[in-house]
Amino acid sequence: MPALLFLVALLLPAGAGAERIIGGIESRPHSRPYMAYLEISHNNGYKTNCGGFLIHPQFVMTAAHCGGREITVTLGAHDVSKREFTQQKIKVEKQIMHPNFNLNSLLNDIMLLKLQRKAVLNYAVSKILLPSPLYFIRPGKMCWAAGWGRTGVNAPTSHTLREAELRVMDEETCKMHKPFYNNVQVCVGSPTTLKSVYKADSGGPLVCDGVAHGIVSYGQLNGLPPAVFTRISPKVPWINTVINGK
Repeated sequence: MPALLFLVALLLPAGAGAERIIGGIESRPHSRPYMAYLEISHNNGYKTNCGGFLIHPQFVMTAAHCGGREITVTLGAHDVSKREFTQQKIKVEKQIMHPNFNLNSLLNDIMLLKLQRKAVLNYAVSKILLPSPLYFIRPGKMCWAAGWGRTGVNAPTSHTLREAELRVMDEETCKMHKPFYNNVQVCVGSPTTLKSVYKADSGGPLVCDGVAHGIVSYGQLNGLPPAVFTRISPKVPWINTVINGK
């Protein structure tokens, strides 16, 4: 299945209602303080939503296909339908896509968002660690994904943050996703379960042992696992260069 078809689905506007990431549960409020909710405005007036995660007081990481004319990031949120006192809404000053991002294949689907001001770090807003550039997350590892995405193929997006435990799979499991390159992507979600990320979860992290190892990129239109995540470790040198302003 061409990645671009699922990309169109991932960027559908958010609906009303609240349940879960497919097969997931509601997160304990502010238990994932690195999570970011993105409100994206496009030139044609269209609005979409993505996920993201805080890696520096002034930088959020997300998927490159989540770019738009203007992005507002909400940190410290649990229920995005409410104005919670923990929330910090900050406009994005600069969208920095990976220079090798390919919209058709969704390779190098990673982007850094420089915020107009630094976030105030507290119990509801904090950074998440990134892996070593040499670390390669292996098949069989159990990790977590979270987001405010749709709860099923015909279900609405969630107002509250949801999460699901997902297994890292071998590259053969993602053979229906062509092209799939295991050195820069991660195959996530066992086909024998009904747990996966879905529409509007794009840009959210794959978290293993408290470290962000992947970014939600794309999956199947029917919502069944596995899904494809961008592998973060090979991009760490580029990430550090951007953050350090070099």
